[in-house]
Amino acid sequence: MQLDLSIFNPKSRSLIGLDISSSSVKMVELGSDGKGNYRVERYAIEVLPRDVVSDGNIVNLEAAAESVRRAWKKLATSTRLVAIALPAAHVITKKIIVAAGQREEELELLVESEANQYIPFPLDEVNLDFQVVGPAPSSPDEIEVLIAASRKEKVEDRVAVAESAGLKPKVLDVESYAVLAAFELIQAQLPEAGKGRIVALVDVGANVMNLTVLRNGQQLYAREQAFGGNQLTQDIVRLLGMPFEEAEAEKRRNNLPEKYEAELLPPFREALALELSRALQFFFTSTQFNEIHHIVLAGGCAVIPGVDQVVASRTQINTIIANPFANMLLADGVRGKNLLADASCLLVACGLALRRFDA
Repeated sequence: MQLDLSIFNPKSRSLIGLDISSSSVKMVELGSDGKGNYRVERYAIEVLPRDVVSDGNIVNLEAAAESVRRAWKKLATSTRLVAIALPAAHVITKKIIVAAGQREEELELLVESEANQYIPFPLDEVNLDFQVVGPAPSSPDEIEVLIAASRKEKVEDRVAVAESAGLKPKVLDVESYAVLAAFELIQAQLPEAGKGRIVALVDVGANVMNLTVLRNGQQLYAREQAFGGNQLTQDIVRLLGMPFEEAEAEKRRNNLPEKYEAELLPPFREALALELSRALQFFFTSTQFNEIHHIVLAGGCAVIPGVDQVVASRTQINTIIANPFANMLLADGVRGKNLLADASCLLVACGLALRRFDA
């Protein structure tokens, strides 16, 4: 790949997970106590102006860079190396099986040859990378290789935003992979670490609800549907007559009048639970599975007071709020109460920050 950047990059001494979503910039920096325990060194969230990011595309690079710069200042760190991620929709991934024991150069040629067959653009227009997953399930003489490719402009936009903010991108990941890395920490909190259980990870962001169904860390199903917290923010704008950015910020702080809690929250919670129930029905009707053992709610909407109880009541499934930091140590400057409130929307940033510890 061009750029000093790899989708599968080895570990770095110090690294910030940088997540640029459609509504905000999130940053997480993790450390270790040397005994195998992670420590949250610092984190920051900066609300993005509207329409700076749309459908995963950075529309206004300058405004995005300014928000990243502000988030980094809030972080109060000397670390400038960052791990960034592309939305899964911008990345083509494919697993291939090849003979074991090949040199790196031979693997590269094989990957390019394979990529030529399934990538619908010329290879000089894409960033291409690969990682050996491990022995192939079918034969000890073969290995499984994961190939990832993305259009160069998608990569370069995110790199440009980070660099304009004075940061140095070191790792390029895929948002869905970063979420799975953080999810491993959450699954460990389930009864018997969720072994053999079917878990629905539901990430409800500003515009989209993503359902990922997993068993033993393996994805069984994924679905995306249009539903998100911006609907609630628009309702706040209409009810209270405040600008969208202010409504979004006050919603995040849970700092709105009783009128909001009485008139807007109950119907939104019910609408979210209904959308989730529909998504689960699609899972049941399109697969051989007929039950879910646990629901894990993530994203900005997961922290809306009472949403977990409403979802649990409608679905009759054990429901928890995602918190990948539950078993981590906290540095002196990190307030546990604040982190608990923000944890569910930090999955991508946390998963990216974990790349620091990759072997």
